[in-house]
Amino acid sequence: MYSDVRLEEVKSGLRRAFAWRGDRTDENWYADVTGWWRRPELLAGLGPALARLFADRPPTVVLGPEASGCLLGPLVALHFGVGFVEVCKNRGTPVDSDAWLRRTTPPDYQDRHLSLGFRRRLVGSGDRVLFVDDWIETGGQAHVAHLLTQDAEATWLGAATVVDALDSARVRRHLNVRSLLHVREL
Repeated sequence: MYSDVRLEEVKSGLRRAFAWRGDRTDENWYADVTGWWRRPELLAGLGPALARLFADRPPTVVLGPEASGCLLGPLVALHFGVGFVEVCKNRGTPVDSDAWLRRTTPPDYQDRHLSLGFRRRLVGSGDRVLFVDDWIETGGQAHVAHLLTQDAEATWLGAATVVDALDSARVRRHLNVRSLLHVREL
């Protein structure tokens, strides 16, 4: 089991390596998480720390969206000893023969609609699915991953994220979001 002391070290390291960039009144103000990926001790602790959030409900597969979810998801999957499936964004019409499950997100924090999907054969009816990403703000990508999980007739366990920036407690409950930090802690 990942100790509470070590978990607090990871959370503290996340806060130290994080930065807001720009002026809060600037439309280009953003959260800079790149410092998280540069520190090997922090990176090594992220997989077990995120997995700990769902220790009571271990998955059979971990989903993660392009880009940061593809970094964090495999770390969590390795901790659980299960596989990882990339959730692709805005891929054109697949030219391969594999069938794809695809859905479109509601508007995200930048008012974009994204097409998300994965190969149908990678998630099946016996799977228990955990979605992993670095940040959740609107819940749109996690919501679509949840719908894709249902389309695959698999069981949705929830979403493990580093930062929870959701405004809606209803969305948090519906998606079973569990996070290491809340945006107010940064």
